[in-house]
Amino acid sequence: MKVHLVDATYELFRAHYAPRPPVLGRDRRNLSGVSGLVEQLLYLLREEGATHVGCATDQVIESFRNELWPTYKSSLGVPPELLAQFQLAEDALRAIGVVVWPMVEFEADDAIAAACERFVDDPRVEQVLVCTPDKDMAQLVRDHQVVLFDRRRRIVYDDAAVRAKWGVPPTAIPDWLALVGDSSDGFPGLPGWGAKSAAAVLSRYGSLEAIPHKASAWDVPSLRGGLVLAATLREQWEAALLFRSLARLRTSADGVDIPEQDVEELRWPGARRDEWAAFCERWGLSSLAGRPHRWIA
Repeated sequence: MKVHLVDATYELFRAHYAPRPPVLGRDRRNLSGVSGLVEQLLYLLREEGATHVGCATDQVIESFRNELWPTYKSSLGVPPELLAQFQLAEDALRAIGVVVWPMVEFEADDAIAAACERFVDDPRVEQVLVCTPDKDMAQLVRDHQVVLFDRRRRIVYDDAAVRAKWGVPPTAIPDWLALVGDSSDGFPGLPGWGAKSAAAVLSRYGSLEAIPHKASAWDVPSLRGGLVLAATLREQWEAALLFRSLARLRTSADGVDIPEQDVEELRWPGARRDEWAAFCERWGLSSLAGRPHRWIA
C-alpha cells in the first residue's frame, strides 16, 4: 500500500488564496479555503486512488517554536476570514471520513513527521508520500520509500531529487535551513550564507558540528568567501543551533500525539453520509454535498 500524509493547513491556505472567485457559504461567509481543501482531498481519493490517508492541521498557527524564536511565524497578518476556517476545515475532513491530526503545541509538519516515522517501516507499506512542497519537509525523505510529493506541480522528490534541488541529503536539510534561513517560517539564517554556499559546505561535511572551525581546513574547492563564512558561523554558533532546532521536525519521541498505531487505521472507508450532508447544509456548501464517491452509513 501507499500512504498519503497531507498538510491540510497548506492546502487550506493555497485554496483560500487561489486566483478564483470566492466560495461563499451561508450568510455570505468566505469558505474558499475549506471548499478548495475538500476538493483537493476528494481528488486525491478519487482520481489519484489514495487508500490510506492522514491529514495534519494546525488548530492555531503559533506553536512551541514561537517560545524559542519570537518572530517565528504567527497568526499576525493572516486574514480573519481565513483563521475562521481552521476549525471548519477539521470538521469537514472528519465528515469526509479521513484521519485528522489537529496540532496545538506542535505543528502540522510535526504530526506528519511522527506519522511517517511510525508507519514507514511497516512491511505492508510500499511508499509514504508526504503531500506538500515545503522544503523543510524534505528532511523526511528516505530513498524511494518516503518521498515529498508536490501535487500542484506533480513533482516527486526522492533522495536523489532532494540532493539535486537543494544540494544536500535529506538528513542535512535542518542544517541547511539553519544557515540560509526560512522566510516562510520567520527565521533569518546566518548573514552571508546563501543556498549555494551552505549546500557546498554541507554536502562535504554533512552537519554543522562536522564543519571545521577554520576555513583553512575546509575542503570545498569551489567555495568563495570561506574566511568570512567560517567566522560568521563561529560567532553565531548558538544562533545556528537554534535555527536548526526550529527547522528540525518533532516526532512521537518529542511528545507529538498520533493515536493510530496500525497503518490500517488510515484506510479511508468513505464519507459519512449523514454527517457530510449536515455539514454542507449547515455551512451552505450544497455544491459539495454529492462530491464524495464512496459512502458509509
